[in-house]
Amino acid sequence: MEKIYNVMKNSGIVSIVIGVVMIILGLATGIVSIIYGSKLLLKKDDIVF
Repeated sequence: MEKIYNVMKNSGIVSIVIGVVMIILGLATGIVSIIYGSKLLLKKDDIVF
């Protein structure tokens, strides 16, 4: 019985860690896309099609 509780505890810890990592990656991706989007808007006059 104790083995089942240890497995449940470990899976909970792994789920929390994965969630935190996904939040950090999402924030980093959002910040990078905002930065590059603003750079594109600043240089929109230089873009020629």
